[in-house]
Amino acid sequence: MSSLSSLYASDGDRPELKTNMDVDYVIHYKIPNDGAEAEAGFVQLVEALTRVGLASEVRSGDESSVLVFVKVASERYLSNQIYRERVQDWLYGVRITAPEKDLGKEFANQPTSEAERLRTVYLLITKPKNEGGAGITPNVGQWKYVTSIFPLHNHAFNRQWIKEWSSKYFLSEKDLDQIRDRFGESVAFYFAFVQAYFAFLLFPAAFGAGAWLMLGRYSWFYAFVNSLWSVVFFEWWKKREVDLAVQWGVRGVSRIQRPRSQFKWDHEAADPVTGEAVKVYPPTKRLQTQMLQIPFALGCLAILGALYVFCFSIEIFLGEIYNGPFKSYLTFTPTIILTGVLPTLSTILSDFAEKLTQWENYETSDAHHESLVRKIFIINFITSYTPLFLSAFVYMPFGNLLVPYLDIWRVTAEKFTSEKSIATQGFQINPDRLKKQMIYFTVTAQVVNFALEVIVPYVKRKAFKEVEKVQSKGKAVATNDVPEEHAFLKRVREEAKLDVYDVTGDYREMVVQFGYLSLFSAIWPLTPLSFLINNWIELRSDAMKIATNSQRPIPWRADSIGPWLNALGFLSWFGSLVSSAIVYLFSGDSEGPGGDPSNIVAWGLLLSILLSEHLYLAAQFTVRYVLDQIDSPGLQKERAERFSMRKQLLEESLGSEVTEKPLPPTPAAGEKITLESLEEEARKISTLGGGTPEQLFWLRQQGMDETIQIGRKLISQAKVAKH
Repeated sequence: MSSLSSLYASDGDRPELKTNMDVDYVIHYKIPNDGAEAEAGFVQLVEALTRVGLASEVRSGDESSVLVFVKVASERYLSNQIYRERVQDWLYGVRITAPEKDLGKEFANQPTSEAERLRTVYLLITKPKNEGGAGITPNVGQWKYVTSIFPLHNHAFNRQWIKEWSSKYFLSEKDLDQIRDRFGESVAFYFAFVQAYFAFLLFPAAFGAGAWLMLGRYSWFYAFVNSLWSVVFFEWWKKREVDLAVQWGVRGVSRIQRPRSQFKWDHEAADPVTGEAVKVYPPTKRLQTQMLQIPFALGCLAILGALYVFCFSIEIFLGEIYNGPFKSYLTFTPTIILTGVLPTLSTILSDFAEKLTQWENYETSDAHHESLVRKIFIINFITSYTPLFLSAFVYMPFGNLLVPYLDIWRVTAEKFTSEKSIATQGFQINPDRLKKQMIYFTVTAQVVNFALEVIVPYVKRKAFKEVEKVQSKGKAVATNDVPEEHAFLKRVREEAKLDVYDVTGDYREMVVQFGYLSLFSAIWPLTPLSFLINNWIELRSDAMKIATNSQRPIPWRADSIGPWLNALGFLSWFGSLVSSAIVYLFSGDSEGPGGDPSNIVAWGLLLSILLSEHLYLAAQFTVRYVLDQIDSPGLQKERAERFSMRKQLLEESLGSEVTEKPLPPTPAAGEKITLESLEEEARKISTLGGGTPEQLFWLRQQGMDETIQIGRKLISQAKVAKH
């Protein structure tokens, strides 16, 4: 079985890559050991799909699973479902204009995209039964043997996509629109963000290279410009994502939240607006659970912090105090410990964060995801930045005071060796420690991460395939595939084994990188240049990861980058404080306090931090005000749509004659209207006799000419009386 990447490289024109057999989704059903249970679960699955208008076909998967292929039985039924979603968008204010009442005209004006079709079908499969769906949730409850539900890749598009992007420096609006039409706005927003971040890095990369050559490390001018840049980028991106949301027709779509199947309601109550019975979970109960986020954050800090302090102390002892045998090898001990323990600890804490979020019992998937991201950000913040914080604010200022406490490692080593005493050397602060750490996190770690994302999954798949070949050697592999379907089914089985793509992981990577840039780049001004190069590769490697290393993502909609926007804002603000503290401590000839805290003027440090925060807030206010004055295509489009809608409503309500712009009045036209109306009024009064005082008041002067004549006469009389 060849890998997808090899198919792209060599024989991407094979017939099985050109068709998906009109399949919308594939459901991977794991066969349990109990035969009766397996059949009952399968029957329930097919019946649930059929009840919501989905056709199904089943084929064999691997030795212990089957593949259920799903498509909409009626295209008209699918069109009705998509139309209902568009009406819902209009009712919730996501789209300004109502869909055309004629379905044919609506879909002619706005054809259905791949993403819209796949999202609608997925909702039919997974939505609760009371909302018109089949209620199938993989790996949960009665669907515990449904391991995954995934759409098939469009390999013709993927191949062209990778080919085009590999020869481009910048992505165009058309490229982003293509991503949106195939993979949904959630993935498109990620690529739009990385593209914008990459373009914005051009300035700090060039400026940082100049600062590295002329200003050196710990430059206050570089730190100021870098903090200002982070403000401009953050505020500009907030405006940009609104612009994209309008252009893609999803602004405000976050108000339409997907119900969460695992939500456990407490009681039912009447909705105060609609009067319908709704399931309620008391906010006070959720708040009690949410308060656990505080001890969770403190627990993460204590556990991960203890690990880092432990490894940090060993590293200082072995690297700068110990002078015995095997020193060059023993210095790798902290790295080995972190490599072995940190991923395990992070996984345990992430799993606990997921359980804690489940206990919070959110009604919608969006609220659940937002809460989970906040907890993940806390874990990532501690694991990513703690080494630099320890070096900058513990090792450099307090190193000489803490070294005597490291003697515990010498005593411990003597107990486990035959040596009566361990050879040591005098301790001296290493002024290059911070720079070396920054180079590791901004260069080496980025290369390692690329290998873990792209190369390792490929190698793992190749290794597993070789193992499968060895295990199946000499065994007859039974297959019931129809010959003309065999190549296609072979590809589908391969896609079923791929990992599920989660855009959250990619967002996490970019936000952590932004944190290094905003918090610590004053240590090494070439940081933005390193990230610029990395992100050009990252855009293409992420595209390759989606196309070859992952199942096709569910095309969810989004109107922003979600909770990661708040993380960016926090890092931008916190970066101004950390940068100012680093510059204050390490700028100058001495490059730091040299391990002696008496060299630090505490009030000066606090004053620099306070001043930088006020400058940050002033810059943020100014940048936000300036950007608010700048118009954008998306907002122009929104105003044009609102104007068109108001005009249409007025025409439908009052008629086009009323809404047309009237001609400016002229004396002749006014005279004609006045004479005609007055003469008509006079005839009515003479016919009926009498007349009210109000009617007679308006009959004293017959038309414009008589009004002017009498007015002139009154003015002349007033002049004579005055003299």
